[in-house]
Amino acid sequence: MLVRDKGLRGIVIALEHFNTISIEGNQIIAGSGAKIIDVSRMALEHHLTGLEFACGIPGSVGGALVMNAGAYGGETSTVLKKATVVSYSGELINLEEKDFQFGYRKSVFTEKDYIIVEAVFELQPGEYAKIKEEMDTFTALREAKQPLEYPSCGSVFKRPPGYFAGKLIQDSGLQGTRIGGAEISTKHAGFIVNVDGASSTDYLKLIQYAQEKVREKFGVELETEVKIIGED
Repeated sequence: MLVRDKGLRGIVIALEHFNTISIEGNQIIAGSGAKIIDVSRMALEHHLTGLEFACGIPGSVGGALVMNAGAYGGETSTVLKKATVVSYSGELINLEEKDFQFGYRKSVFTEKDYIIVEAVFELQPGEYAKIKEEMDTFTALREAKQPLEYPSCGSVFKRPPGYFAGKLIQDSGLQGTRIGGAEISTKHAGFIVNVDGASSTDYLKLIQYAQEKVREKFGVELETEVKIIGED
């Protein structure tokens, strides 16, 4: 998520205290404010497989549901069984698999005004050693390929059909390009990193610049994956 420099007019509610994680058989029940990484670790501790892909995703359970977060061939949609939400009118609603409308980086939660309260993940029994090995492999790949040494807003662009956003940006010769304190990562072109006190405006200008250059060179429109909110 990227918040514009003028911020938000109104109230921001942090659900970080909705962070409980519990186990019932093969199911993990997690509050929307819990870290999805912690949920994947809980699964490992209880020898449950299905959430290995989430071991390095730096976001909350609620965020994972909204964006159908995924990595290395896994997605939230494959393991989410139920969710409890509150509508803006205050109605408590229980959702099931048929309600989620998952797609690539989208879900019913991106379409409707729901506040996610809790999620139920249904996993399968597995072997601790195999689950840990897969998580260790994913962690090593992430550390090797992604610029984790700098602050960033995560992967900036969605994957265009038939392409990879990072490869398009790289092939446009944009790695290392800076605007203000924001830089297109020299390690992974799909990330814009904060190398020197970058403002949101720096990020937004660099996002637009990358979109323009990729459009000019390849005729491909890059759509942002990062959610941009706040006042201009």
